[in-house]
Amino acid sequence: MKLSKNYKFWFCTGSQDLYGDECLRNVAEHSRIIVEELNKSGVLPFEVVLKPTLITNELIRKTFNEANIDEDCAGVIVWCHTFSPAKSWILGLQEFRKPLLHLHTQFNEEIPYDTIDMDFMNENQSAHGDREWGHMVTRMGIERKVVVGHWTSQAVREKIASWMRTAIGIVESSHVRVMRVADNMRNVAVTEGDKVEAQLKFGWEVDAYPVNEIAEAVAAVSESDTNALVDEYYDKYEILLEGRDADEFKRHVAVQAQIEIGFERFLEEKNYQAIVTHFGDLGALKQLPGLAIQRLMEKGYGFGAEGDWKVAAMVRIMKLMSAGMKNAKGTSMLEDYTYNLVPGKEGILQAHMLEICPTIAEGPISIKCQPLSMGDREDPARLVFTSKEGPGIATSLIDLGDRFRLIINSVDCKKVEKPMPKLPVATAFWTPQPDFATGCEAWILAGGAHHTAFSYDITAEQMGDWAAAMGIEAVYIDNNTNIRDFKKDLMLGNVVFGK
Repeated sequence: MKLSKNYKFWFCTGSQDLYGDECLRNVAEHSRIIVEELNKSGVLPFEVVLKPTLITNELIRKTFNEANIDEDCAGVIVWCHTFSPAKSWILGLQEFRKPLLHLHTQFNEEIPYDTIDMDFMNENQSAHGDREWGHMVTRMGIERKVVVGHWTSQAVREKIASWMRTAIGIVESSHVRVMRVADNMRNVAVTEGDKVEAQLKFGWEVDAYPVNEIAEAVAAVSESDTNALVDEYYDKYEILLEGRDADEFKRHVAVQAQIEIGFERFLEEKNYQAIVTHFGDLGALKQLPGLAIQRLMEKGYGFGAEGDWKVAAMVRIMKLMSAGMKNAKGTSMLEDYTYNLVPGKEGILQAHMLEICPTIAEGPISIKCQPLSMGDREDPARLVFTSKEGPGIATSLIDLGDRFRLIINSVDCKKVEKPMPKLPVATAFWTPQPDFATGCEAWILAGGAHHTAFSYDITAEQMGDWAAAMGIEAVYIDNNTNIRDFKKDLMLGNVVFGK
């Protein structure tokens, strides 16, 4: 599954004609050099495209509308080299619908003390022009990212690169389509939600299909295609028979291979990028999809268990945001399962019945086939592994009835102290920041769910920027969190975002 399009970002420089043609030529040349060097830096994940210097209402409006309809344009970077009267930008900004970054920089890094004169001052006045522009964008209530510093700075380039990935999550959100196989788990609150409001806010299409319609697609997969994928499994993963008959084990694995192929073909045919299943409604499926779902997530599909379509969409978006990232460590759906409460060793064991994405795995990945008490089907095959160590974020998008809230918890992933040989599922283990007790209390106060969209690669800042662009509340749980202030943040969110 292709995770990313050939996106580009437009670079638009603001100026005016008060200082003559030579000044405008210099503005254009400086912008060209900045764009060229940004692209040569190797830091940015996407190409920056230089646009003509923006001076007039007409050109600004035309450029922003062209950006709107260009499917390859994922956002616009604006820099006001000289003074740029902000009223000229109003119509263009009113009609612009894509992510926006304000790069507050200037061409020269140091004041040229020996030669500086008024011509230089007039030409190089982003300290003036960017403030004028920023005032107008704030007055219009337009969400944007502001990055400050010299364009040659590694830190500035990394901030632009980070925002680019957020912008991909923003523009791709309106392309996310979630296929619900059956409904959510009965009487469970957090997997519910307002799908109409989600489409209004995020652009998501969330559609339900009878389980047997997709089961027919699974049954249509040929034996030769199934066997070829089984061979791939056996080449790629360790096989843990654990006393089971080898032929019988392989037959169980083949069921998952057939499900993987059938599900993927159905998703591609119907143009869905995320899927949810529910163990309580499996229809004609022989097994609860386990290994099959894990492989689909690895390919970039979003997934949510027990009908949790919000998590499925968020996993898809976070996979898109991290696509192509060098040394990526992985993104997956996870579920808070059980605690370790030994003082000094507190943490949360993350797992699910079957469906954890192998992109987060460290070390060997094995196939096991074990009974599953839920689902009333034959023993499903699944991939078993432990996750990587290191920092990550766990996110929960919840529906509070009158609005959505995104909860973002920074976590520290660790190795469990001892093996768990009788636990036949993939696992992760983490301690929430700032510490176990505070992190858990804050999560519960915020209304966080037990399912999360987790990533080692996406930052809390990126997800917060995504939430801001979507016009929803975001709350952060990290090393700066204390419960007294966190409660105040929640009360403020109720005032600002509540209806």
